[in-house]
Amino acid sequence: MKTFESRNAYFDRLCNTPGLMWLGQNTNHFDPHPSVLQAVTDALADGSYHAYAPPAGFEALRRLIVADLGLADTDATAFVTDGAVEALYNVCSRICAPGTDFVTTDPSWAWPMQFARQAGSRVVELPIFDAAQGYKLTAKQLAAAVTPQTRVIYLVDPNNPLGTCHTADEIRAFTDIARSVGAWFIHDATYAQFADAFAPAYRFYPEKSIVTYSFSKWLGLAGMRLGAVVSNPDLIEKVADAPPNNLGSNVLSQRAAIAGLRSKAEWFPGIKQRLRRNQQVVRDAAHAVPGLTVLVYPSQANLLVIDTTAADIKPEALVAAYQEHGIMIRQGTYHTKRFGHRFVKVSLSVPEAWADAFCDRLPAMVERARSIELAGPLF
Repeated sequence: MKTFESRNAYFDRLCNTPGLMWLGQNTNHFDPHPSVLQAVTDALADGSYHAYAPPAGFEALRRLIVADLGLADTDATAFVTDGAVEALYNVCSRICAPGTDFVTTDPSWAWPMQFARQAGSRVVELPIFDAAQGYKLTAKQLAAAVTPQTRVIYLVDPNNPLGTCHTADEIRAFTDIARSVGAWFIHDATYAQFADAFAPAYRFYPEKSIVTYSFSKWLGLAGMRLGAVVSNPDLIEKVADAPPNNLGSNVLSQRAAIAGLRSKAEWFPGIKQRLRRNQQVVRDAAHAVPGLTVLVYPSQANLLVIDTTAADIKPEALVAAYQEHGIMIRQGTYHTKRFGHRFVKVSLSVPEAWADAFCDRLPAMVERARSIELAGPLF
């Protein structure tokens, strides 16, 4: 079977597993504010989904996205997309080019690297899987890597999968480096809402910074596909010129997002509290098992990374062991070939019962992983 077909069949099996506990895709499985669900049902009832949405998104949503990033006092503008993946594809297709470099971290998120390669860029991955540098990029490291050929610097912040987040001073230093070589700076803010503090690069480098925004994680709209590109008006004109979808993103998703942003201050702090609770119980459970180590705590994203090296088990085997019990976690090789053999990722914006089920089974799952034989590839 082709790799693509195998991958699709794998996720189809997961999606059709009754009662599966999704602790592997960083999706948010907490219930949203009632107004979010009401906005969707209202859009169904009034038939507004029969018409195309505005091509750049509803104006109210565009303004709310910019404000949510703390950029309402700037000239930043948002272009709504069918998920943040589409936003990244559109941007990378526009600004990457043959003979140029696309600089990112290792680990990071794999798909933008694929988009850059498809556009002809050379991908340069800077290793950050190192406690000595706090498991995150340093200005010294970035400065040593850029050249006149550097066209794009791509940073997932907070990092997926490590959960580290950069300070405003660090982001300013990175954008100064980008400016010194005339590079674009893509600031992937998919997990920004889970951080205790977030500083968008656009504030320091508006001329060439691009922030990508997602509703899949904090609002839990992963299956409804909604995101955005946020940048200066000139860049947004380029993005809007020939986007993958020029007929506007899903009306139901946009109505849900508007309601979510308007009610965010009322309900989202409670979501973060529940997430931090789940992080704590998983951290405690992992530390009680010899050989397991939580690398970044508290994580500034909705996940934790557990190093399995000293436990002498393969991350893939631990993933397979949990799947036998209806729990999905993610192996490190999804994010990095260089370091993936060392860890698993556990997503924790989930009901407390799911996190507790993971913890209760952890000692037994580690033992099971020592003897398990993998039946096929994991994706």
